[in-house]
Amino acid sequence: MKNLIVAPAPHAHSGDSVRKNMLLVIAALMPAYAVSLAAFGWGALIVTLISIAACCATEWLIAKFILKQQPTLCDCSAILTGLLLAFNLPSNLPWWLIVIGAVVAIGVGKMTFGGLGQNPFNPALVGRVFLLIAYPVQMTTWPLPQGFNAVDAATGATPLAYMKQIVKNGDMSLMDKLPDLQDAFFGFMGGSLGEVSALALIAGGIFLICTKVITWHIPVSILATVAAFAALGAPAGMCPCHYTALTLCTGGIMLGAFFMATDYVTSPMTGWGKIIFGIGIGLIVMVIRTWGAYPEGMSFAILIMNATVPLLNKIRPKRFGEVVKK
Repeated sequence: MKNLIVAPAPHAHSGDSVRKNMLLVIAALMPAYAVSLAAFGWGALIVTLISIAACCATEWLIAKFILKQQPTLCDCSAILTGLLLAFNLPSNLPWWLIVIGAVVAIGVGKMTFGGLGQNPFNPALVGRVFLLIAYPVQMTTWPLPQGFNAVDAATGATPLAYMKQIVKNGDMSLMDKLPDLQDAFFGFMGGSLGEVSALALIAGGIFLICTKVITWHIPVSILATVAAFAALGAPAGMCPCHYTALTLCTGGIMLGAFFMATDYVTSPMTGWGKIIFGIGIGLIVMVIRTWGAYPEGMSFAILIMNATVPLLNKIRPKRFGEVVKK
């Protein structure tokens, strides 16, 4: 009887923890990050280090001196936010803009609401969208992949920008500027750090699904919705299959579907809620890409659907033994 322990439920523990899940997501991002380093060289490394350092410093300072709480950097959530923010930035962004984005992401997007588990919007995307609106020129000046050997980074339009002109203006002369499917799927394109290799991002996403860090509902519903919309709305003179594949492999579709939209705090809890959430993101992305002012809309789509999560969480299965009123 001396060894009897009285404690409330639950009495079984799966071994999961916030730190473990954050580290698994970071590990899943490493293949894509390796491709980003190979594509953008020192710029990618500098952006990432500054972003992570600024996110960690902002969270520590706010928790310590404003909220008067014990800082929780050991859970690695600030590191992951910094990494995801870096994945949404061009590798030639000035250091002070990276710091501003990190301060907004952590200070406004996370700590304002009380910290981890209480933020209604994805913090990294809050920082990214703020920078995009406040500093559009710097945020849309994309370096071309040149690796570590580049002295002066050349800049150019992303494949999404060319695709938007083809769809919007019917300018088929830009077809020659689009990457072939092999380049789009495997590797090097202009854009942010997280827009380079669809294959690496898919591999990381499958790893997260296999380790049960995320479920299939949100990624599959996003990708299926985007694919259906692209196939039906392919511009005249362009093969629908080719256009659909390019749509899925360019921009932030893969990064958003597997790593941003699946954030525990800002996504629905139930299966059907997640599917509706993903369909909504896919539709908004394609509406913005097709008729909006920006060639990309993943960040805006996820943040808009984040706001619907409290409503989607009301979609719950019937309790066992509950009598349904007719």
